[in-house]
Amino acid sequence: MSADLSSLQRSASSSLYIGLMSGTSLDGVDGMLASLPDDGQPMATLATAYVPFPEDLRAALMALQANGENELQREALAANQLANYYAQCVAQLLEKSAIPAAYIRAVGVHGQTIRHRPELGYTRQTNNPSLLAELCGIDVIADFRSRDVAAGGQGAPLVPAFHQAVFGSDDEMRVAVNIGGISNISILPAGKQAATSGFDTGPGNVLMDAWIARHQGRSYDADGAWGASGKVDAALLAALRSDDYFALPPPKSTGRDLFHVEWLEQRLQGFPSLPPVDVQATLTAFTASTIADAIVAHASAAAAVYVCGGGAYNGYLLELLAQALQAGADRPIPVMSTEVLGVAPNHVEALAFAWLAQRFCLRLPGNLPAVTGARGLRVLGGLYPAQ
Repeated sequence: MSADLSSLQRSASSSLYIGLMSGTSLDGVDGMLASLPDDGQPMATLATAYVPFPEDLRAALMALQANGENELQREALAANQLANYYAQCVAQLLEKSAIPAAYIRAVGVHGQTIRHRPELGYTRQTNNPSLLAELCGIDVIADFRSRDVAAGGQGAPLVPAFHQAVFGSDDEMRVAVNIGGISNISILPAGKQAATSGFDTGPGNVLMDAWIARHQGRSYDADGAWGASGKVDAALLAALRSDDYFALPPPKSTGRDLFHVEWLEQRLQGFPSLPPVDVQATLTAFTASTIADAIVAHASAAAAVYVCGGGAYNGYLLELLAQALQAGADRPIPVMSTEVLGVAPNHVEALAFAWLAQRFCLRLPGNLPAVTGARGLRVLGGLYPAQ
């Protein structure tokens, strides 16, 4: 009994957190084990891991994006399978770091978004955090978005507060851009001269990934090479950019509920002879131009743009983003990876959910009302104790 109590005491006072993130691209789970001292000392990455999802889980999660038969059971079974892959990622992190589970204060896990309808008062990130707590023997913090939605917010994006803490500068305005399945921006003012803000700008990789999967049998366009070999069609780009979402003022958020393959097919009806490679090039320009529009409209004074998420590895996309920013702002705005700020692009969101888990443990707010539109600051998440 004394050994167990000692472990619990170590866990309760630990600065070690695990963050798990599986995003809109449905490719797998990224994990991060980090030291996040409660006294504000610099954070440190201790281990990272990635566990790919099998095709049956990807298909099950994709099917849950739309209405269908027997949804409750299908979601429950997918959540159980998902928890097992999350547990595998946790196990890899512990093995790589040689740190026992008893020393980890909490696991922060985003879950897998299958519906996001804040205008109807809900957002759904499927997961089984109770099972995850059983499997890994660590306190689990999950369901971060629901409390913000309950307070009248969008529940997304949640990363701007983290971006300010990690990527903000005392000397210059910066913009952090996360390009996952959906893209979002965080506007990080210099010092505390203004409030941090941010919102979802629209599609990130979701349409590009779906299109290359259909025509090339690949899950993503590596470095944007296929897109770069095509030509951007100005008329199709204009049709894509005409969606009402882009005219909405922030706070706003979106997801696969709006930007999905059927949405794309409707807009392609007027372009029956356009080569698939040109559609891919245009989809890349679509993502780049809508991100640039948002930055120019809301952060034209930014000194630099730092990109994270899978889109940071698409060289063609970053090239088009830099071109669109220069055209819109009438000056060059440097575009670079968050790697130069010390965090690899594919590790940022996992680290963000470790940070959000710490915020919960310290009973500190994790949302920004200026970003989500919530009525006020809220402690985000729910606790699923290991014991």
